[in-house]
Amino acid sequence: MIIENKTIVVTGAASGIGAALARRFAASGARHVVCADIDHSGASKVAAEFGGTAKHVDVSVETDIAALVADTESQIGPIDLFCSNAGILTLGGVEVPDTEWQKIWNINVMSQVWAARHVVPRMIEHGGGYLLNTASAAGLLNQIGAAPYGVTKHASVGLSEWLAFSYGDQGIGVSVLCPQAVRSEMTKGFETSVAAIDGMLEPDTVAEACELAIANKEFLVLPHKSVRGYMQAKSEDYDRWIGGMRKLNRMFGK
Repeated sequence: MIIENKTIVVTGAASGIGAALARRFAASGARHVVCADIDHSGASKVAAEFGGTAKHVDVSVETDIAALVADTESQIGPIDLFCSNAGILTLGGVEVPDTEWQKIWNINVMSQVWAARHVVPRMIEHGGGYLLNTASAAGLLNQIGAAPYGVTKHASVGLSEWLAFSYGDQGIGVSVLCPQAVRSEMTKGFETSVAAIDGMLEPDTVAEACELAIANKEFLVLPHKSVRGYMQAKSEDYDRWIGGMRKLNRMFGK
């Protein structure tokens, strides 16, 4: 898929990876970029840089996502690429209250379910489209000290896989973004965490990797190249991998 002349929606576009994606797509000649975020002021500032549209959207509410899809298609045009990028980090383990588990589940997983539910039928009707779901390397490996994050990112990867093989024959492309640490508001204070062990990337670098993956119809977007090797080591010897994670937990799990 080529970005030029496409109508694109990016959630979580007020800052970080989302803002970088929006800027990257606009610079690559997108016809229109919709910047959606619960931080409407931040999204408006990003959209104003390139003449895009800002939308106030709470991705934890399905009706907000449904309205985002419907309003974009009626006011701007058919959506070619929908980027479900909004996400949050919740630290802790099984002791985290149910309310916090539900909150991160809705934002990190259900928002992507709802986006697909409302945009994929329209894309199929229009002849095809593309989904970019932001997950994390934690969705392929896991996350020391953050069970809700690791679990929801695993679910995001699983959903993306399902979408790719279920709708691929109907013209729907899917990529899932799985970086390690990326410099953003979410990662402030985590510069020396285990997630940053292979370096903390800038959002612009991640956005460039996403555009390349979309152009090449690559499912996995791995801005940190080392992640592929970690995946292979995990699948080759699961018990050894668990042992290695226990060591990391002793080092970084406090």
